[in-house]
Amino acid sequence: MNAETQTLQEELKTAKRKSAKPMLWISMISMVMFFAGLTSAYVISMNREDWVTFNLPQAFYVSTILIVMSSISLYFSQKMLKKNKVQASFMLLLITFLLGLGFIWYQYVGFNQLKEVGLYFTGPESTVSTSFIIGITFMHVLHLFAGVVVLLVVIYNHFKKKYSSTDMLGFELGAIFWHFVDVLWIYLFFFFYFIK
Repeated sequence: MNAETQTLQEELKTAKRKSAKPMLWISMISMVMFFAGLTSAYVISMNREDWVTFNLPQAFYVSTILIVMSSISLYFSQKMLKKNKVQASFMLLLITFLLGLGFIWYQYVGFNQLKEVGLYFTGPESTVSTSFIIGITFMHVLHLFAGVVVLLVVIYNHFKKKYSSTDMLGFELGAIFWHFVDVLWIYLFFFFYFIK
């Protein structure tokens, strides 16, 4: 490989690094707009005569605690990586992943708790309000599945020792997305808690 080709590759690598975070922020802004549209439709639909109010299932409270804990463990994983404590960082990353799976499980339990009290997503027994809450929550879970895939990629790269205190871009991008999905759920949780 000649010097000119090597220089070109370095420039391309630098350009990718500079554009990665802005591209991620643009995609997250589009997701915010999507959920803002869904929650706005929820608020407008509350004026319907067939609107039913109900309390959030207990499982959603547990899932909220789990998702907050996952963000905390990921934050400390990133701090450990910055200090080159790779083993501790990797363990905290695995804990983040397990807490994310716990969140998804408790979302599923929450859907079942809604069914147990007679609130269905579709069919003759469904209501507009339950369709909205389950639909919006399900869309968030889909985004969280994307977050889990991102975490798996970060875990794999971390295991392969691709990250260090001087090369953390992939880790940082994964962390930004995961924290975003977490904050999005917290917004939805409080939205459903207060807007009935």
